[in-house]
Amino acid sequence: MKKIFILRNTNVVDYACDYLRSLEINDVKPKKVVIDELTRNNEQNALMWSLLECFSKQLQWVVNGQLVYLDSEEWKDILSAAFKNETQRIAMGLDGGMVMLGMRTSKMTKPQFSEFIEFIYSVGAERNVKLSE
Repeated sequence: MKKIFILRNTNVVDYACDYLRSLEINDVKPKKVVIDELTRNNEQNALMWSLLECFSKQLQWVVNGQLVYLDSEEWKDILSAAFKNETQRIAMGLDGGMVMLGMRTSKMTKPQFSEFIEFIYSVGAERNVKLSE
């Protein structure tokens, strides 16, 4: 059974500690405890997809030498690469094409994701994309 505690205050920390102390740990079923920063939330994620949809409908981009409209997923790839200062790595594809090894927005912390959303707004403003939430 998976148990998640959001450590917002000392009461939750105490509850999590009590829960951990109550577990029976044995060699057959070892347990794992991970403490990490919160990643983006559903509201942030929904906002990102709404903004990316605006890009996909309003802005063309050069792909394989032609100016085309991209879908929201492709804009996410381009914008997340630019957000990371385009330092992603490019790998050879299995059939000779190129694959960008990019940033996973799902792994971003809430503050990082907030910065990414602000970055999307600034790129939209620079390129005259009317963004709606």
